[in-house]
Amino acid sequence: MQTVSASLDKNQDMRPWYAHRWPWLLMLGPVAVILAGIHTTMIAFAAQDALVVDDYYKQGKAINMDLRRDRVAADMRLEMDMSYDAAKGVVNGSLSGLQNNEAILLSLVHSTQPEKDIKLRVQPDAQGRFSATVPMLDIARWQVLVENEQRDWRLLGSWNWPQERRIAIKAS
Repeated sequence: MQTVSASLDKNQDMRPWYAHRWPWLLMLGPVAVILAGIHTTMIAFAAQDALVVDDYYKQGKAINMDLRRDRVAADMRLEMDMSYDAAKGVVNGSLSGLQNNEAILLSLVHSTQPEKDIKLRVQPDAQGRFSATVPMLDIARWQVLVENEQRDWRLLGSWNWPQERRIAIKAS
């Protein structure tokens, strides 16, 4: 009986490598990593990175101009308060510190998808209140930019919709 089991073990060891399960189990990890790398490469080439701009040097040079506009807004003591009524699709706000009833440009910039950016031209009343119809906002972090048409000043803030129902921006 001993010789039969010994010969079975000997025959089992004589099988080719691909007939054993251990080489396949050991190859499973590297194959999974290769497949994950291929999938990651496909995602990287298929999706455009909207956060990187082509003219970064030009935008970097414009930072000093933007800081000047921020200082002008601070000198004017501009403050904006805005809310969004999702049921009506209306943005309501008020802008204090504005000397005249000039039209303002209101930009809602989506954090990652430029095609969802919203640009509005609104006319505040004598008290600085304004209202505008806006399509449904996505749940996202929005950059809110308020400026006059001549782009002499600007207010810039970040708004997490819908966690924050209102946004208040004060020039500083």
